[in-house]
Amino acid sequence: MNEPPHPSSLGEILDRTAQLYRSRFLVFLGISILPTAVMVALGCVTGLVAAWWSRSGASSVPTAEGYFLVGIFAVGGALVALPSYVAAAALASAAMSHAVSRVYFGESTTIRNVYKDVWRRGWRYIGLYLLRVLFIWVAPFVVWIAVVFLSAAAAALAQKAGMGNVADGFVFGLAMVLILIALAGYILWMLIELSLAFPACVVEQMRVWASVKRSFALCKGTRGRIFVLGLLGAMLSWLLSVGGTFFLMILFFMIPGMTSQKHQQTATIVMMLILYGCSFAVQALIRPVYGIALVLFYYDQRIRQEGFDIEWMMEQAGMVAAPPATAQAPVPVPEAAQEPLPWLPAALRLTHAPEDESDSLQTGVEE
Repeated sequence: MNEPPHPSSLGEILDRTAQLYRSRFLVFLGISILPTAVMVALGCVTGLVAAWWSRSGASSVPTAEGYFLVGIFAVGGALVALPSYVAAAALASAAMSHAVSRVYFGESTTIRNVYKDVWRRGWRYIGLYLLRVLFIWVAPFVVWIAVVFLSAAAAALAQKAGMGNVADGFVFGLAMVLILIALAGYILWMLIELSLAFPACVVEQMRVWASVKRSFALCKGTRGRIFVLGLLGAMLSWLLSVGGTFFLMILFFMIPGMTSQKHQQTATIVMMLILYGCSFAVQALIRPVYGIALVLFYYDQRIRQEGFDIEWMMEQAGMVAAPPATAQAPVPVPEAAQEPLPWLPAALRLTHAPEDESDSLQTGVEE
């Protein structure tokens, strides 16, 4: 870090995000590619199977057995795709927070090293990712399904009793719209409240539930700025998607003969591949922006709420004893005796006691 930490405005955080992204572009892009690559690979496998089925598989199997095989493939694909993507996305989120933390303090890092570090606590990060998905997406979806089911049952009972009319239908529709708006507001609120959970979990080595509570505490006073960050990121993602797709479509239609009736099916498949590829390429490019900015928000909130900048300057001035540097001894130190994340300043080390002895024995030292 070239300058001492200090409270930053939204503009300063965005400017710092752009600087860090440019300085380690390939590292951050390589980290964010993992979940994108998993989805692209799964999509390619699904597309190849679908193409084979439409050409030869469907004609060689009876209709009833064909539907059964399609159902088996869909269920099997979901059982493979969902765990694969969840694991990749969780590890990528943790690796991004870990890499940004190192770059924030002027440390060098590589894609291999950050993934090696987060792999040691991979199940913790997967659990945190699943908990975020549960709070943000699963809970409102279950509520919506319950509301639709209860509303349909109530409407059926009202119609059976002869109570249904135009006014009741209008009230019912208005109530459904209001419930939908409320659920959308809940999703947005939870996205903001849980946005700092991964930085807290990675940097402070907290457990899953403690990271969630930590995120709620750190988000106080900065929810509006995080919302603006998400809005700007969504706009940037939309612009890149539309611009990239439009440019590739122009290049595609400039190829002679692609607009003819003979190549209509090929053109349709290629256009779908273009849309599919652009969406995932944009995700890989935009994901580091969120990851970097959220880690900067995490440090900024620690500065505002806990005076981390003062502790950091005291350590730099020698008023707080810094941890001893790791000696290059010829005999390797046992892994269990090493402290987690020794590259962090003492002011940013774990500020609470480990929840059990096993956590204190886990290592985070890079080789």
